[in-house]
Amino acid sequence: MKNHIASIIIMAALVLCGCSGQKFSAEPLMLDPAAFVTEYEGKPVALYTLTNKNGMVVQVTNYGARTASIIVPDKDNNPVDVIVGHDNIQSYLNTASVSSASIVGRVVNRIAYGKFTLDGVDYELPINSGVNHIHGGPNAMYKHVWDAEQISDSKVKMSYFSPDGEEGYPGNFNISVTFSLTDDNALVLEYEASTDAPTLCNPTFHPFFNLHGTTEKSSNSHIYWMDADYYTPVDENTNPTGEIAPVEGTIYDFRTAARVDSKTDAGYDLNFVLNTKGDSSKPCATLYEPETGICLTLYTDRPGLQYYSGGNMNGYEVGKRGGVFHKFSGVALETQFFPDAPHHDNFPSIVLRPGEKYTHFAKYQFSVK
Repeated sequence: MKNHIASIIIMAALVLCGCSGQKFSAEPLMLDPAAFVTEYEGKPVALYTLTNKNGMVVQVTNYGARTASIIVPDKDNNPVDVIVGHDNIQSYLNTASVSSASIVGRVVNRIAYGKFTLDGVDYELPINSGVNHIHGGPNAMYKHVWDAEQISDSKVKMSYFSPDGEEGYPGNFNISVTFSLTDDNALVLEYEASTDAPTLCNPTFHPFFNLHGTTEKSSNSHIYWMDADYYTPVDENTNPTGEIAPVEGTIYDFRTAARVDSKTDAGYDLNFVLNTKGDSSKPCATLYEPETGICLTLYTDRPGLQYYSGGNMNGYEVGKRGGVFHKFSGVALETQFFPDAPHHDNFPSIVLRPGEKYTHFAKYQFSVK
């Protein structure tokens, strides 16, 4: 009788906590791997599924080393797919938002007017954003098939070879990114890159997060915090001016957590100088949605973070589960060196030389509160 009463008390406590006592299952939202099987540019494309002991799931395709789903539990233990994207390879091949949740580079963000000088040699890159070169160019690594190696149930390694001259960049360039799903519900990305001639290197992961799990609900409701005292202002062509300015007294101050849309209606697309100064053991930003209780905490060893709140989403593109990519329906958090670094000597250098190994760490950890 006492055991029966104890069981009733435990079950009641679980209900009060918003828990069913059942193990979280991502299966209802998992993407069908068959929808990603194709051949592109003579190479096989597939979908790779990572799982952990908690039932969290991450699915990655080797087309652009692109993360197609991140399925986490909400505060009621229901599955929520928190990354914006598509549910089949053909949609990714056809879509305009080709950089969404892919690895972009060689250089993420802008290079002003598509020009830079390295060791006395002038280079010109394709212009694909107004008057600027952005995200490595219109036919950069996010538009190609990577080599994939599934290392374990929770880890996959993606590798890409960029030949000398691809999108105007010098040097034969090799990059790999290992995606690991940890048992504390974190997606960890570890980059390595090398070159046989001096080149530029500043790749990143380009996700759009919506912690509602649908683009039909605005990510402007998310609560954002960022550990950054300074940002890099831009000119009328969205290129950094070279100034490193304080966020104090501006709409760019998120050192106290606030709604994404609480300071401006215009949205954000700007690089911030992180106070963590390369210490990846310290959180540099958090994103939280009160409705689902899902919280994303970001850690990185990069000095900069591009914070973009989705102002250019077009309202026409349709993604997973029929969700339209409405304006402000996804937040991008891109770990990086500063944009347009070749034109600003006071910014950290993004030059990579033969014999050097580029490394980069980023961890996207999920929890509920």
